[in-house]
Amino acid sequence: MGSNSEATATVSETPAAPAAIPPPVQGELITVLSIDGGGIRGLIPATILACLEAKLQELDGPEARIADYFDVIAGTSTGALITSMLAAPDDNRRPLFAAGDLTKFYLENGPKIFPQRKAGFLTPVANLISAVRGPKYDGMFLHDKIKSLTHDVAIADTVTNIIVPAFDVKNLQPIVFSTYEAKNEPLKNAKLSDICISTSAAPTYFPAHFFTTTDDSGKSRESREFHLIDGGVAANNPTMVAMSMISKEVLCGNEDFKQDKETKYKKNFLVISIGTGSAKMAEKYTAPVCAKWGVLRWLYDGGFTPLIDIFSHASADMVDFHASILFQSLKRKTQYLRIQDDSLTGHTSSVDISTKENMEALIGIGKQLLQKTVARVNIDTGVHEAVDGEGTNEEALARLAEKLSAERKLRHSNLNSSS
Repeated sequence: MGSNSEATATVSETPAAPAAIPPPVQGELITVLSIDGGGIRGLIPATILACLEAKLQELDGPEARIADYFDVIAGTSTGALITSMLAAPDDNRRPLFAAGDLTKFYLENGPKIFPQRKAGFLTPVANLISAVRGPKYDGMFLHDKIKSLTHDVAIADTVTNIIVPAFDVKNLQPIVFSTYEAKNEPLKNAKLSDICISTSAAPTYFPAHFFTTTDDSGKSRESREFHLIDGGVAANNPTMVAMSMISKEVLCGNEDFKQDKETKYKKNFLVISIGTGSAKMAEKYTAPVCAKWGVLRWLYDGGFTPLIDIFSHASADMVDFHASILFQSLKRKTQYLRIQDDSLTGHTSSVDISTKENMEALIGIGKQLLQKTVARVNIDTGVHEAVDGEGTNEEALARLAEKLSAERKLRHSNLNSSS
């Protein structure tokens, strides 16, 4: 961030910086944090992450940061912006932002990223015309803000591994940017700014993003083009993308995940997946109403974008189904925590209403979500239902914070004993 009045990262002049987390080969778990896309609703996971980091700081001191505990942080769209702020390095190779600074970033920059039209009786008509003519926002402020945050930092340089999906409109295929791959494939080692701009380029809201990468390793002068839009088209909830990319690294023999043949120990995942909320329980759309819609109404209806909403929520829910069933089948259901609110209504269900009132309401939803009982998805109804005996989401985060702290200490102990 700049040195002006914008929200800045908390940086100590003489930081007692914790050492980087050793790789999973030194421990017993593979730890993953996943953050959904959702525009201004990123305030919900930002609030929850501040709580998680506070729990970790209670255990390990005020310099503890989210990135010190996770092997991978995965994010889509606004989740990728949060991911980058948590994992981009400052001048001391520490995370650029503390989780507690994320809400301040949204409060200060949200109204400039999503400038609101002045309400009037012609506003709905103006919005419809705007939706037909081009993207709702030009994205210039967002692009400049991301570039000022990350400068020329590439994905291979993050303080922990990150994974970010996007979608290539030229080749009609998902593109997954990964710190793991970027360290070995120069053409995938894109700048964080290009990656964040791309995965945030939601159709109808922001323009698609084009950039190129070049192999400067000296072996060749190859280049690669990227023609990208919002990662939510492929994976609005990037949890399974992260787990699949990690599994790929295991299969490819990455030394970070090398198994101990003598003990035949098989690493278990610990996953925290944070959503940005949905209006599922509000039952906003019905078949009789949708049956009458043409192209324009599917793209714009009362300030919302039904087609985009449906695609992104369907994608996120399918991932939650798969992950929940996987962890239950492995008898590890308490090592997968999905925090999501299905009951958003009105303005809070929008991805771009950035009024002070709505942003404060989203922070309030995040705080309320922490006090709600742990819930898991019902695979028949798709609704998250309370789970008996596991307490609130905040209590679950506290338990997982203890596991994360213990895992980190175990890895350092094993690393020191083997060196």
